[in-house]
Amino acid sequence: MKYSQQDLIALQQFYKKQLLGDTVPFWFPRSFDHEHGGFLLMRDADGELIDDDKAVWIQGRATWLLSTLYNTVEQKEEWLQGAKLGYDFLNKFCFDADGQMFFHVTRDGRPIRKRRYFFSETFYVIAAAAYAKASGDQQAATNARRVFGECIAYASGEKKMTPKFTETRTSKGIGVPMIMINTAQQLRETIGDPRCDEWIEKWITEIERDFVKDDIKCVMEQVAPDGSIIDHIDGRTLNPGHAIEGAWFILHEAIYRNNDKRLIDLGCRMIDYMWERGWDKEYGGILYFRDVYNKPVQEYWQDMKFWWPHNEVIIATLLAHLMTGNEKYAGWHKQVHDYSYHKFHDAKNGEWFGYLHRDGTLAQTAKGNLYKGPFHLPRQEWYCLQILNQYLE
Repeated sequence: MKYSQQDLIALQQFYKKQLLGDTVPFWFPRSFDHEHGGFLLMRDADGELIDDDKAVWIQGRATWLLSTLYNTVEQKEEWLQGAKLGYDFLNKFCFDADGQMFFHVTRDGRPIRKRRYFFSETFYVIAAAAYAKASGDQQAATNARRVFGECIAYASGEKKMTPKFTETRTSKGIGVPMIMINTAQQLRETIGDPRCDEWIEKWITEIERDFVKDDIKCVMEQVAPDGSIIDHIDGRTLNPGHAIEGAWFILHEAIYRNNDKRLIDLGCRMIDYMWERGWDKEYGGILYFRDVYNKPVQEYWQDMKFWWPHNEVIIATLLAHLMTGNEKYAGWHKQVHDYSYHKFHDAKNGEWFGYLHRDGTLAQTAKGNLYKGPFHLPRQEWYCLQILNQYLE
């Protein structure tokens, strides 16, 4: 199929309406915690609070979202003041004495848990950078660049976190170069940093060299340090939606580089490989985990449908279509868009449910928890709106 100009205008209007009239109003302003700062985001289908703990990385994501809406959609004072609630809470409560960030804190900021990775830090970087642009707060810009430097040190191995595994079977995951590409892109687009271009190229090169397997048409989730496949259950496990998220980060970089053909080809190959492995031909939707050799997957949720991979595939397929004109990507975008807004969207209360069984029936009703909050869905609707605005200019 091919999207006509009218089709693209209809999509543009749809994403804008969903973002500003459905998704964002589900969360804000009711999630603003004016007593302790930050956001109360663990909510049931109707918005009822089911827990008042706070996931640090989602506090950062929500701060990024509100700041980004202020920077790119409308300078609403409510969004800027909400972003300040999040930014101030992160600084006051979410850094440990060793400089690392917590993962999970109480409503009033007392620490509960740290994780042995630095994803809380990456979301702090994009939150602080977007907030700095929105507010003009130069200290926020300084903080964003400083913590970005810490993330580079962790990503490059210069600084070590407490290891989770022994040295018996060493591995590395695609998540680190992926999240660092997007972190650097967001930093570059809001307040700028001279390190971004060089490091983005290094991380893209690593993904292309070590994780993209053209011979078997696959994008690995983790590999041995030399890029070889680890033929054990964990090493064989694929996450199609995650790989396709990485693909659109690379396509986004291609735009920045004046439609760089190498990056367009790389991003589209990643989409092609993982759509074939991830799209459920029986029920529709993106399967959560697959095995590279089609062996049984260990995790019991392997054939469930989670909200966020669908957000990433919606972005990637639309972006690929707009950049290449390939009708295949328009067809895929329509499939995943229609499935997602039919199955995940809550027409009564707004926003999306997070978790479906393989056949598309609802697994549980929560809209917010330690892993789901106002990020993947509003980012998808915001990003699709942005690229359609640019395309239709």
